[in-house]
Amino acid sequence: MSGRLIVCPTPIGNLEDVTLRVLSALRDADVIACEDTRTTKVLLDRYGVSAERVRYDAHAERRVAPRLVERMRAGAVVALVSDAGMPLVSDPGLVLVQACMAAGLEVEVLPGPSAALAALVASGMEAATWRFVGFLPRKKGALSEVFASPEVVVAFESPRRVGASLAALAALDPDRPVAVCRELTKLYEEVVRGSASELAARYAEEGPRGEVVLVIGAAQADEIPLGPALAALRRLVDEGGARARPAAGVVAELTGTSANALYRALTDTK
Repeated sequence: MSGRLIVCPTPIGNLEDVTLRVLSALRDADVIACEDTRTTKVLLDRYGVSAERVRYDAHAERRVAPRLVERMRAGAVVALVSDAGMPLVSDPGLVLVQACMAAGLEVEVLPGPSAALAALVASGMEAATWRFVGFLPRKKGALSEVFASPEVVVAFESPRRVGASLAALAALDPDRPVAVCRELTKLYEEVVRGSASELAARYAEEGPRGEVVLVIGAAQADEIPLGPALAALRRLVDEGGARARPAAGVVAELTGTSANALYRALTDTK
């Protein structure tokens, strides 16, 4: 069988959530590229997988990826895993996938556990469309832009920052629905639902423990006033000759509004 890469999602907590296809791929692989070999060893030992393991974390991607590509060119099958969930989704793997594509190697992606999807369903929010943002941004303007999304937002967050992030949301829209999902599929799994103000107060003194996924209800179009920010953007574009899109980003960073909303409002009035 020709060399190729198989992207294998792994359980986000409960080891019994691994799929039969993933186990088959791991057993048949010549080498398993692991975000952390020690973490993956727990899963492999549970299911009697003894394939060679190499460390492939964010610091080693550019150094290790060419070596793995050469092995695949020689006919090896490489399985890529992260510590939990789907590789490349806020986890290493992009460099290797792109290197395989550039080399004309087959890349097979297997379905499996996803913390983002589990949290979205557990939130109980209607989400015909939704937006995954990875970890919430730290800068105020970028964070406000995420909170201004017209779609349900799914985000990872450090448990130490949950209180601060919810307080920032509550300052913009205290009634926004939120679900704080922690330790999904694990022994102490918990989903706490409420308004932004209620959950900001709950986690003000002490954040939740364990791994956290936030699900944030969609913003209403009129929740963040654009008047002064839009006026400033219009002056920059009409009088200063600035390009609309970059200028909207600058104004959003300074005012805490949404760059996309500003740009749309500007172009809609031209």
